[in-house]
Amino acid sequence: MRHRVVRVAVIAVSVALLLLALPLAAAIRLVLVNDERSELQRQALAAAVQVGPDSAAGDPVELPAPEPGTRLGLYDRTLHLNTGTGPADADTATRTAAAGTVVQATHGGELIAAVPVAVGEQTIGVVRASTPTSQVWKRIVLAWLILLAAALTALTCAILLARRQSRALSTPLEALSAQARAVADGDLAARAETCGIPEIDQVAHTQNTMVSRLANLLRHEREFTANASHQLRTALTGLQLGLEAALDNPRADQTPALEQSLERSRHLQTTIDEVLRLSKPDPDGTTPATEAAADLLAALQRRWHGVLAQEGRLLRVTTAPEARDAALPGPTAAQILDILLDNARRHGLGTIDITLREVGGAIAVDVADEGTLTLDPQTAFDRGATTGGGQGIGLALARDLAESAGGRLRVTATAPTVLTLLLPA
Repeated sequence: MRHRVVRVAVIAVSVALLLLALPLAAAIRLVLVNDERSELQRQALAAAVQVGPDSAAGDPVELPAPEPGTRLGLYDRTLHLNTGTGPADADTATRTAAAGTVVQATHGGELIAAVPVAVGEQTIGVVRASTPTSQVWKRIVLAWLILLAAALTALTCAILLARRQSRALSTPLEALSAQARAVADGDLAARAETCGIPEIDQVAHTQNTMVSRLANLLRHEREFTANASHQLRTALTGLQLGLEAALDNPRADQTPALEQSLERSRHLQTTIDEVLRLSKPDPDGTTPATEAAADLLAALQRRWHGVLAQEGRLLRVTTAPEARDAALPGPTAAQILDILLDNARRHGLGTIDITLREVGGAIAVDVADEGTLTLDPQTAFDRGATTGGGQGIGLALARDLAESAGGRLRVTATAPTVLTLLLPA
C-alpha cells in the first residue's frame, strides 16, 4: 500500500508540474526575448536622441556606451556604418527602419532593434542596436534551470509527504492486521488502537466490538461447561453415595433407598434444567417456578442428610415461623443452597446450620459451619478463588444464580464461616 500511495502521488504531482511548467517555460522564453528587444530599442532610442542635424553634413557623432554584449551603430543616408559597431552595410532591418519605422527583428543570429533618426520629416540616419541571440538563450536556459530546480524541489517534497502519508495510512492497517492475527492465534485480549483517521478508527472499533463479543461468547461457553460439570458432579455425588449405602446392606428393605435415589434423580434433572437456563446469554423473560421456603429446606435436608452423615457431619435446619410460607424461586434457590452445602462439606468443619429468617421484606438463608474462611470476603465469590482442592467455580456460580433471581449472596462472618443468601420473598 505504501508504494501505491507514493506512486500515485508522484504521478499526480508530475502531471501537475508538466501542465504548469511547459506553459510557464514558453512564457519565460517569450518574456525574456521581448524584454531584450525592448532593452535594445531603448538603447537605440537613447542613441538616436543624441544624433543632431549636423551629422548629415559629416560631423562626428559620439554614441552612448552600449550595454555589455550589445553592439550600437549609426548608419547614414547611404545606409553605411557611420560610427559605432555593426555590419558595414545596412541589413534588412536597418533598411526597413530607414523608411521611418522602428523595427525589431531577428537576423543572422542576432536580435536587432533599428530606430530611424529624423529631422523634420526627413530621415538622416538609422541607429541600430543588436545583441547575439546566444546571450538571450543563456538567460532563458538559466531561468529554465531555476524552474526545473523548483519543479524537482516540489516533486521531492511531494514524495516525502506521500511517504509520510502512506506510513500514516498503512501503519494503522498493519496494526489491525497484526491484531487480527493475534485474535486468530487465540489472543482474545488483543485490541486495535485508534489512529485519528475516522474510517480506520471505525474499522478498529467494529473489530474490537466483534472480538469482545467473541471473547464474551467463549467465556460464557467455558463458564457454562464449568458450571454444568460442577453442578452435575454435586448431584451425582449424592446419588452415588445413596446407591452405595444401599449396596452395603443388600438384605435391608431397598424401598427407602430407591425412593431417595429417585428423588435425587429428579433433582438431577432440575439441576440440568437450571444450568441450561443460566447458560442462555439473554433471559427469556419467564418467571421461575416458586416453592414454599419450608418445603424447599425440607427437600434440601433429605438430599444432604445422608451424605453428611456418612462423613460424620450433622445438618441442622432452623426455620423462623414468619418465613416458612415465603415463596422463593425454587429451582434457583435449591441450586444455590446445594452449592453452599457442598462448599461447607468440602472446605468447612463440624456441624452445618441452615437458618431461614425474614429480613425487611426479604428472605435470608444463612449457611454456617464451624470452620474459618481464609479467603478475603471481597474476593471469595470471584471465579477461580479457592483455598485448594477445588476449581473456584461453586461460589461464583452461586453468586450468578442469586443475581439472576434478583437476590444477593455475601459473606456475613468468617470465624465461624457464615454465608447468607438474600432473596426477594
